[in-house]
Amino acid sequence: MELNADFNKRVVVHSDQLEWLASPMPGVDRRMLDRIGGEVARATTIVRYAAGSKFSEHTHTGGEEFIVLDGVFQDEHGDFPEGTYVRNPPTTAHTPGSEPGCTIFVKLWQFDMDDRNQFRKNMADELGAPVNGVATAELHRDLRETVTYSHLDAGATLETEHAGGFEVLVISGSVTEGGDTLGKGAWLRLPDGAKLSATAGDDGAKLWVKAGHLPHAQPPAV
Repeated sequence: MELNADFNKRVVVHSDQLEWLASPMPGVDRRMLDRIGGEVARATTIVRYAAGSKFSEHTHTGGEEFIVLDGVFQDEHGDFPEGTYVRNPPTTAHTPGSEPGCTIFVKLWQFDMDDRNQFRKNMADELGAPVNGVATAELHRDLRETVTYSHLDAGATLETEHAGGFEVLVISGSVTEGGDTLGKGAWLRLPDGAKLSATAGDDGAKLWVKAGHLPHAQPPAV
């Protein structure tokens, strides 16, 4: 399967307008944003766990990173409440699920295969002091990518350049970028060479941003 697989194009997906698709596990549904591959795939997805649902134990051969958008994600390593950012690098394993139910934004098979840096962070706890109405936390940085989380006051603009493209998830509020209004749940991908300029709406915005990673995009090594 290929979905939004041309990384040289600007892509906007309003995820709240997508239907939920059933996964192989009962109670776990998905909204696919981009994908190269079948059940084993280089994928960017919003996943919803019904209360009491879980996946069977599995190893993330190509790594997994996710944000908890609502509810509480759980596995044998602990409880991960709303606002948690998690990186599970290649070779890590777990049995994910959620007793109360949750929704996560998850990326699979997008790691450096030698990465072994596993961690979790409360994104809001990492925020620095605001500058011109924008407070930003650097969540992760390596030679391939930089991952940040930003709070924008109403009318504030997040403007940045970075070789290797951008990916943006609107966690709350709204922004205007490139003539598009992106509300909660909207996902934007900008190709290598593009600049990001996102201006918050009247309620401000919370944005997760990954930069620099698109030249490394490739199918899973299976």
